Amino acid sequence: MNDRERIGNKIKEIRIQKGISTYQLAELTGLNQPNIVRIEKGKYSTGIDIISKIVNSLGCQIDIIDRKE
Repeated sequence: MNDRERIGNKIKEIRIQKGISTYQLAELTGLNQPNIVRIEKGKYSTGIDIISKIVNSLGCQIDIIDRKE
């Protein structure tokens, strides 16, 4: 699994835990719902500003953490 897929999976996991649909997340962020799905699947390369908008809408923040060895 590459980093884009790993980040997308984490976004999806948090979204589901919070009971938010991809349509609702799209509405909260102003992004298109198909792009939300592509980001969650790791199929869409996106910048930090969009990722930040998504995680902020989920009530989270972006942190840099050490990789597990």
